[in-house]
Amino acid sequence: MKKVELLSPAGNLEKLKIAIDYGADAVYGGVSHFSLRIRSGKEFDLVSFKEGIDYAHARGRKVYVTINGFPFNSQLKLLKEHIATMASLGPDAFIVATPGVLKLAHQIAPKIPLHLSTQANVMNVLDAQVYYDMGARRIIAAREISLKDLIIIKKELPDLEIEVFVHGSMCFAYSGRCLISTLQSGRVPNRGSCANDCRFPYEMYAANPETGTLFKLEEHEGVGTYIMNSKDLNLASHMKEILDSGCIDSVKVEGRTKSPYYAAITAKTYRRAIDDFYAGKFDGDVYQRELNTTQNRGFTDAYLINRPFEKHDAQNLDFTMMMGTHQVAAIVDESREFFECKYKTFPGDNMELVFPEGSALEAIDNDIGTVFCENGQWSIRFKQLIAESGKVWDQVHSGNLNRFKLPCVLPAYTFFRIPATEDMGTVTKS
Repeated sequence: MKKVELLSPAGNLEKLKIAIDYGADAVYGGVSHFSLRIRSGKEFDLVSFKEGIDYAHARGRKVYVTINGFPFNSQLKLLKEHIATMASLGPDAFIVATPGVLKLAHQIAPKIPLHLSTQANVMNVLDAQVYYDMGARRIIAAREISLKDLIIIKKELPDLEIEVFVHGSMCFAYSGRCLISTLQSGRVPNRGSCANDCRFPYEMYAANPETGTLFKLEEHEGVGTYIMNSKDLNLASHMKEILDSGCIDSVKVEGRTKSPYYAAITAKTYRRAIDDFYAGKFDGDVYQRELNTTQNRGFTDAYLINRPFEKHDAQNLDFTMMMGTHQVAAIVDESREFFECKYKTFPGDNMELVFPEGSALEAIDNDIGTVFCENGQWSIRFKQLIAESGKVWDQVHSGNLNRFKLPCVLPAYTFFRIPATEDMGTVTKS
């Protein structure tokens, strides 16, 4: 049986490596040109992106290049050069959003498979057929589509791969086709520079144009002012239904601009959900506990399983972002001998370890600290905080850029985490 692909975001080289190490079958990302995430694209240059492709290929994984922006006429020459340049790096597919770019990419790089972006809004067999005939080998379905409709598309077009989003930020606009950021700040969402205006709180007013009178509309308690703020997508508990359908080839996690910890936890959790499904031991509660350790806007299962008109809990009116159940304290660097502080670390504190699947840890107790396992959970506790220079610190905070010694070698990109507390920062309604 061919397993469904797990596709994770790669906002920079570190997050690309983390996603792969934590279980992603493929990652997607790009340099800043013509990508809908220009901010993350700037974290890659051609050299580092090529390094990422080589890293993935050495481990039998894939990299899909995002060329999914909507170009101006004045940019077409640069677009052609960009397609040729990215093709020369040897990626496994291009993600494109418009018929013109699809046709152009096929002409310039005929050997690179083409995936159609969710922003092309494919909702039915007719549109899927048109793009398939134009050369698209995969469609990334509109986020508003139902699983029932995807089953029909797969039945009619069995050779067309279907990819769906299962986790991450949601846009209040139809398939992300929003112009509010353009209106308010001149930042064009469909060319990669969305200012996330939908996440802001707004005050509502009623105006009488005849008298010039302006009234502020007072909100009821609990109604909220984040009127366009969608909750985050989370379909982990529905993965069995999705995979049972037999029509999905790839499940996708959104989040190229999110943290390395987010890249790790989402890859690790959906990897486990997929593997558990094929092993016949699916447990949605386990996956939700892990995903709730990440920062989020509250979760919704959105529209793949339920129709939009059946959903009344997809909006978060009270806050734009809240802490997860845990705070990341530190991360092990690639040397595997040192950690970098991301919050604060004190001698004597117990911190949970989160590490790539398949890693082998051993218990140890020495002058620097202790690594131990209790009830199936690996943890670390430091006796001394010794910097690479040899200086001993009584505590370490995130502003400290020193690397600190580990009591033993740990897997690269292992995270230390602690339970979150209320004072760690929930962004709530003003």
